Amino acid sequence: MPAFIPGLSLSRAFFHEAVAPIINQDYPGLSYSAALIGSGSEVLGYDTEVSTDHHWGPRVMLFLRPADHARHAPALRDLLSHRLPYQFAGYSTHFGLPKVGGGDDGTQIPERIDSGPVNHRVEIMTIDGYLRAHIGISAGISAEQPLSAADWLSVPQQKLLSLNAGEVFRDDLDLAALRARLAWYPHDVWLYLLACGWSRIGQDEHLAPRAAMVGDELGAALIAGRLVRSIMQLCFLMARRYAPYAKWFGSAFAELPCASELIPALRGVQVAKDDEDRQAALCEAYESLNRQHNALGLTQAIEPALLPFHNRGFQVSAAWRYCEALIQRIGDDQLRAAAARAPIGSIDQFSDNTDLREAAHLRRKIAGLYQR
Repeated sequence: MPAFIPGLSLSRAFFHEAVAPIINQDYPGLSYSAALIGSGSEVLGYDTEVSTDHHWGPRVMLFLRPADHARHAPALRDLLSHRLPYQFAGYSTHFGLPKVGGGDDGTQIPERIDSGPVNHRVEIMTIDGYLRAHIGISAGISAEQPLSAADWLSVPQQKLLSLNAGEVFRDDLDLAALRARLAWYPHDVWLYLLACGWSRIGQDEHLAPRAAMVGDELGAALIAGRLVRSIMQLCFLMARRYAPYAKWFGSAFAELPCASELIPALRGVQVAKDDEDRQAALCEAYESLNRQHNALGLTQAIEPALLPFHNRGFQVSAAWRYCEALIQRIGDDQLRAAAARAPIGSIDQFSDNTDLREAAHLRRKIAGLYQR
């Protein structure tokens, strides 16, 4: 096994040292962009040696203009299969299918060969084709034709993050401009998401202690776990950072400015021995979250102290205060109307179902949830 190289570094070197020279020799003057973006732990910078067993290795994405793709893609793919080395930096450039298990599910496994064409992972595509497949949206995004609020809300943050993570190695087609347009939400969409994040907390914060009152410790712990996740989601929004999917959610959260203050409290919620300890940890997290809201300066300052929940003997953040204050600052009529009907938030805020989040073909239907 060769010494581990982070996948993004491997891809960068693979492009410059192996792929680009072949293109330059046989297709001089061809305009294209080359990158490693999209799916893969290496795109986010979280890959380790464990990542190398599938869908990982020397790979790169080539983006051609539509006419050039139609004219050159098959021949270029074949050229690379015969000219690329069998190994690069000690890693195989050939990818096969799993030898054992449930058939061809699309998984690609690095496989060493020493003869014949290479089944490489130099993916050749157009920017528009890639975006339609990845997020269900055309590449025709510009200052004159921006995404609608419903479009933004129907794309999972993991996918927006993956389009902005990784690296562009060559950029004749201005892939960087597209990434810049998707770098963060428009202001009103951000306000709406923040409000919906508070709404999620408000839905649950009084339920955990109530479940504990009737002896349902498992139910109380489960609700508290939902609250931890909702608090973390809101922290990503406050920090203007897209949140990754579940595998790297905690790792990315640890990089946020608020992490050192909040992680002890959130871990305290998860390991609490009883409801008293759990509520103390949750209240500590609520107070931190309340202070973060005021620090953003998006609304008038709201007293960060917790409030009693009726006469039930416990306190809550009174999340409705923050939700209402943020909604009042939204200028977009469509978003204000959506918040008034039901502040369900983005796809990430109302569903954690992987199949739904990955279904780019359902994006338009999801966007319809926000229409009048």
